[in-house]
Amino acid sequence: MGCAGSFPGPESACSAYLVEADGFRLLVDFGAGSLSALQRYASLKSVDAILLSHLHCDHMMDACTYVVVRRYAPDGPYPPIPVYAPAGAPERIATAYSLDEGPLDDVYTFYALQPGSFPIGPFQVSVDRVNHPVETYGVRLEHEGRVLAYSGDTAPCDALLRLAQGADLFLCEASYLDGVDNPPDLHLTGGEAGEIATKAGVRRLLLTHLVTAWGSEAETLNNAAATFAGPVEIVRPGARYEV
Repeated sequence: MGCAGSFPGPESACSAYLVEADGFRLLVDFGAGSLSALQRYASLKSVDAILLSHLHCDHMMDACTYVVVRRYAPDGPYPPIPVYAPAGAPERIATAYSLDEGPLDDVYTFYALQPGSFPIGPFQVSVDRVNHPVETYGVRLEHEGRVLAYSGDTAPCDALLRLAQGADLFLCEASYLDGVDNPPDLHLTGGEAGEIATKAGVRRLLLTHLVTAWGSEAETLNNAAATFAGPVEIVRPGARYEV
């Protein structure tokens, strides 16, 4: 539903990915602008659970706006839904929504992430800390022998390599251009995403979180293809993939 990096782009909201199995819909990240896209691809109350990789605005801000949907809909209020997120999410989201209305216990039931594995609906979920300035988790979703891995935001790290191991689909950020003096311990380049995909033995690489205002999509794609021999593409809003 959104794949722009760091701030909404001219054609895309920020990070938000709707993953469905057995009629269960898990929303992975809920970045700025993505609530608009949710209304194009699903009903407003069709989300069964939310997983937030970290608490930067481009990955969680529309979880604040979504409070209005669940609390004040004409056929609502809707029952609380689970939100799996780094520690501090309840206070962060409640404060961003309103300084005066208090907790969001009527809207969300929060579960603090920590490295490990646990079920969400039909999915077996594994998360681990990755290399980003704030508490951030890469994600591995497994269902009926199929694996979707998601990098979150990260620079290269061993945890991401473990999470992506043997994935059928690897959704990986590629915010920076190769060959540039990029800030350390923040994001990946296309070439680095391809290297990790190769080392992890993934089947297919999807590049996301590109900051199109600052870089070249063609260059990012070419650099990823130079380090990963399998299928690789840049994701677009509205794209659908069978895992």
